[in-house]
Amino acid sequence: MTLPSDKLKKDVATMPHRSLLRADGLNDADFKKPFIGVANSFNDVVPGHIHLNELTKWVKKGIRDAGGVPFEWGVPGVCDGIAMFVEMRLSLPSRDHIADNIEIMMLSHSFDGWVGVTNCDKITPGMLMAAGRLDLPAIMLTGGAMKEGKLDGQGIDLVSGAFEAVGKVKAGKMTEKEAHKIECAACPGAGSCAGLFTANSMACMTEVLGMSLTGCATTLALDPKKKKQAYESGKRIVQLVKKDIRPRQIMTKNAFENAVRVDMAIGGSTNTALHLPAIAKEAGIDLPLITFDQIARQTPNICHIRPAGEHVIEDLDNAGGIPAVLNRLKKYLKSSPTVNYKDIKEIAAAGKVKDDEVIRPINRPFGKEGGIAVLKGNIADSSVIKQTAVAPDMMQFTGPAKVFTSEEAVMQAVEDKKIKDGDVVVLSFMGSAGAPGLPEMLTPTSVISGAELRVALLTDGRFSGGTRGACVGHIEPEAYNGGLIGAVKNGDIIEIDIPKRKLNVKVSQAELKKRLKTRRTPQRKMTPFLDKFRQEYSQ
Repeated sequence: MTLPSDKLKKDVATMPHRSLLRADGLNDADFKKPFIGVANSFNDVVPGHIHLNELTKWVKKGIRDAGGVPFEWGVPGVCDGIAMFVEMRLSLPSRDHIADNIEIMMLSHSFDGWVGVTNCDKITPGMLMAAGRLDLPAIMLTGGAMKEGKLDGQGIDLVSGAFEAVGKVKAGKMTEKEAHKIECAACPGAGSCAGLFTANSMACMTEVLGMSLTGCATTLALDPKKKKQAYESGKRIVQLVKKDIRPRQIMTKNAFENAVRVDMAIGGSTNTALHLPAIAKEAGIDLPLITFDQIARQTPNICHIRPAGEHVIEDLDNAGGIPAVLNRLKKYLKSSPTVNYKDIKEIAAAGKVKDDEVIRPINRPFGKEGGIAVLKGNIADSSVIKQTAVAPDMMQFTGPAKVFTSEEAVMQAVEDKKIKDGDVVVLSFMGSAGAPGLPEMLTPTSVISGAELRVALLTDGRFSGGTRGACVGHIEPEAYNGGLIGAVKNGDIIEIDIPKRKLNVKVSQAELKKRLKTRRTPQRKMTPFLDKFRQEYSQ
């Protein structure tokens, strides 16, 4: 079998190239081994990544012990929780940048395969996009969740604790001193945030897609098992190279449909509806948004993990992890290979449920339908809501619009008590082109939840996996590109009907289109990177 690195190893024309590699410490024996890239997203900013250097050491040891030569480089990672409300617009564009980073490093240096050492929201999708794009042997090591925080003996996390505390303070329901205690307790150490937010949702999707070792998704960051998974992932990538097993053989149409199925069953982040289609596209597969809604209607919701319920990732791991979820869903699954050399249906058959309340039986679900619903109407060709995190009395909701074009304005309105129970907050011009960058709206949604306001929120931006309540996002077309959400005015009556998948404003199409002619596009502070992203998504 000819490997990409053979160009460097065996041609007289590449003697100078080998000379440079010898400066890295390579010897004659190394030029007979596979060259393995290690894309390490360690940094000391993101809690989900601060431990990845240690895991990478074990990955590289596994590569060496299996007869490969590891080459490590750094991949950027944005902490959405830190960037949010400060400068969140760069986060989603960073996903595509990460895929480009890996393409550049892999192809420029003729590596034979690679390991993605990843964890948080945009890094895992970006790496999976690169895997599909390059179709060189690859395996992902997701870094694991942090332990749940504790305050006065009660479980607490970043979203239900710290983010929602902001709303409580602004609404006068909590003192800043009380909030400070939450701030200090919510994030106890390394790992992605403890609930089923985007990072952990995408770790689960990675395992179901067949791109990580069994059990990797829910093993906590500082669990000793994670180092073993790192070592085994290093060994496995060398085997995958030698067997010439490539991502497009693993990330099949069946694999993506299985991933959506599990996503619906566990109630994952709405951002999976953004990332899975992007990954599928890089793998040459079409995964339309309607697939999420179709599968959701067929799939019961069997887990209630934060923000939908009170369980956290540690509970899911103790209950059997993704293999146990697969076992519950085995009658729905389609055959698809994995990096474990086992079909996903074999892994499902071997999975064992250890807690029937964390992973409920199919005949006793938390809900008859899965996590995501796709709504349509006169202001949305499509939109997404996490229906499993919506209170029953909000599944159908009608109210007057309160229109804003910035998160700061929503926050100020909450503080000034200008948003009342029964309102529908409309936050427009927050899409890929409008913001630009399609930022997450966790700050305003959490402030609204913390203030205990019974309102809905619509946006052409997106939501964090931590968002709960009647929050409809990803509205397309977005306002900047002429979407009718940009024509909604204060006082317009908006109807949301999740069971019927409807989202409408009680204004005629003619009137909405007339309003578009006089709409004002808000001016945003731009950077060259954001300007490039806006141009790509402008119509």
